[in-house]
Amino acid sequence: MLARRVRTPAGELDLIAEREGLLAFVEVKARPSLAEAAAAISRRQRARIVAAAEAWLATNPGHGAAGMRFDVVLVAPEGLRRVRDAFRPGD
Repeated sequence: MLARRVRTPAGELDLIAEREGLLAFVEVKARPSLAEAAAAISRRQRARIVAAAEAWLATNPGHGAAGMRFDVVLVAPEGLRRVRDAFRPGD
């Protein structure tokens, strides 16, 4: 884990983690149901997350040698679900 609740000029990043050079930007969404949590990740929000990740990378060079991905963790009373590589820039 590199960071939690990072504020950038483009917005906040919930979690940033790196393992073996693979950098993961993780968005956490809590809602009354997993379906509502998943629906809360809009195209506009995905673009904001990507912009925030780019801003973070600009001030923290040297990370992500093996690539980067955007994960989502959905949280609801019925449990949680982690979606690896949930979206890509431009989606």
